[in-house]
Amino acid sequence: MLDKGLLRKIKLIVFDLDGTLLNDENEIGEESIKLVEELKQLGVRFSFATGRYHSAVLQHAKTLSIKTPLITLDGALIKSYPEGKIIFESYVPKRYVKRAVSLADKLLLKIALCHDDAIFYTDDNSSIVNLVDKLGAVVQEIPDYDLYLHKTLEVVVAGDFKDSINLFAKKMSFPFTFGLNFSFYKSQRRGDIYFFETRKHGVDKGTGVKRLTNYLNLSMKETAVLGDWYNDRKMFDTGALKIAVANAVQEIKYHADYITTRTNNEDATAEFLTMVLNAKRN
Repeated sequence: MLDKGLLRKIKLIVFDLDGTLLNDENEIGEESIKLVEELKQLGVRFSFATGRYHSAVLQHAKTLSIKTPLITLDGALIKSYPEGKIIFESYVPKRYVKRAVSLADKLLLKIALCHDDAIFYTDDNSSIVNLVDKLGAVVQEIPDYDLYLHKTLEVVVAGDFKDSINLFAKKMSFPFTFGLNFSFYKSQRRGDIYFFETRKHGVDKGTGVKRLTNYLNLSMKETAVLGDWYNDRKMFDTGALKIAVANAVQEIKYHADYITTRTNNEDATAEFLTMVLNAKRN
């Protein structure tokens, strides 16, 4: 059981979305919605730290009437809601985006450029819209990429030939580029499709939470983070109060201060929010 003194100090609660705050139907539990509203009346602020795009989380921010900046793309963007003020952004250098577009064309790969407001694609790359699983994100067709090379937060490349993706990855790595993070994986929905994602180095959910608390003039001792997946690990290294939901992977559970008895499909976050509310009322 968590110490009530620690819970009384909590002024900011940061939720991971998929597998944590959201159930498998992309919904927030009714109990959590009610508890968030009650805790806001007691001065607690709420935010998200997610791998999703900003445009893909707005419906959930609206549901909870959140007034705190949101951490998206695993920390690459921190943007206020509903004002839309950018607090922090980490762009892939324009020269590397241009290189990626050229390489994808030569290797017959599909490519999309992801900005804070939309995922952009050209007619020649239209099939990537059906391949990329970016739930709820806004997608927009553009005539060409030339005017969209700047302010790119993530480059996504897809193809059905693993060797082509591997060659693309090699040509986008050191010594051809410097200071980028890469993710290479096979599609869960389409086993014959491979993806390669590129972001600027030095951003993750942990750095996102630190930047947000600094912006809000809060300490980590006044912050709680909730998660379930490997990309939540960096949040669990920040010094914040760490809550893992029952369906979390073992690595997250191992580093948690508390593990809920409920899963995301049982409104696990409500279990922790109830503890915070009871501590603040007593």
